[in-house]
Amino acid sequence: MKTSARFSLVVVTAAFALAGCAPAAAPSTPTASATPTPTPTPSPTRTPDPLDGMSLADKVGQLFMVGTSVDGADATTVAAVRDDHIGGIFLHGRSDAGTEAIANLVSGFTSTVPAGRPPLWVATDQEGGTVQVLSGPGYDDIPSALDQAQSDDAALRASAATWGTQLAAAGVNMNLAPVADIVTSAEFAASNPPIGELAREYGYDEATVAAKAGAFAAGMRDGGVLPTFKHFPGLGHVDDNTDYSTGVTDDTVTADGPDVGVYSTVLPQGPAVVMLSTAISAQIDPSAPAAFSPAVVGVLRDRVGFDGVVTVDDLSAARQVQPWSPADRATLAVDAGVDLLLVSADPSVYPEMHQAVLSRAESDPAFAAKVDAAARRILAQKAAMP
Repeated sequence: MKTSARFSLVVVTAAFALAGCAPAAAPSTPTASATPTPTPTPSPTRTPDPLDGMSLADKVGQLFMVGTSVDGADATTVAAVRDDHIGGIFLHGRSDAGTEAIANLVSGFTSTVPAGRPPLWVATDQEGGTVQVLSGPGYDDIPSALDQAQSDDAALRASAATWGTQLAAAGVNMNLAPVADIVTSAEFAASNPPIGELAREYGYDEATVAAKAGAFAAGMRDGGVLPTFKHFPGLGHVDDNTDYSTGVTDDTVTADGPDVGVYSTVLPQGPAVVMLSTAISAQIDPSAPAAFSPAVVGVLRDRVGFDGVVTVDDLSAARQVQPWSPADRATLAVDAGVDLLLVSADPSVYPEMHQAVLSRAESDPAFAAKVDAAARRILAQKAAMP
């Protein structure tokens, strides 16, 4: 028999056997069927918790952004960076000294952060118009938001990228801008001290504000700077300024209105921080300023769907928050769900605030869990930055 014929016979016989139709054959020693070796299920890799190895005091420190004058380092803020490992510093005042001077100021702080520690956020207010902290050599004169809005979106984004690059050149990596408030109308602007009187608004309707604030924020990101949308849920309808008055209340903004709608549009577009107003938003929570209101934070988290870092307007010198002690301002904000506490204009109140948050976290597990959640969001946002 030829080899090919023998191979055909074997194949046919095997086919009968597989079909259960093979002729009976003499018994033979059974061959153990091959049992496949089970593939071990790999143990899931544990995602490292950014809080691993951090003390409670270090976590509390990350929740603070403390101000320092652009004219020189404030001793309280230097100590806060060095000893409490705070999350960030805020450059306040006005400087026309230019990039080199600001870079030297910033490096005096960043150089004190030990290796292995979370990086320091360095923030300022570089909106444009009357609100531009840094000017001089290396900085453009930025037009007001109202004037910026005359550019098309692409041109505004390109301009903001240049302004962001100028900030980054001095070590500034966060801008507390753009303003996302809707002022009721051009006619009402003169009656709206915090926004309209200063031409800080991009426009008078949801679509315009979202488009222009979104373009500014995109440009900041292009320039290597994290933008901050403010002042949630809206400060464009009040007739007093929270910096200089108490009891400032907004009776217009609602949880499902256009002021909140701006945030629903711009926040999915890229990384950003959101700043809460210290005004009372009576249609959402008439019992407390937005910065101390779990209901207002809930609108941002649950209705808008924002899971990033939430900060607040100044808790140090603003008249609106003076009825509360510095300790209460800090603990109320954290209890409400705020992540980053801005102590910008008067750093002297920071030590009391820090101690209050630390003491409460040491004695109250539910509050300590909120501190952990806030610190985790802050560290995640820092890790995601270039």
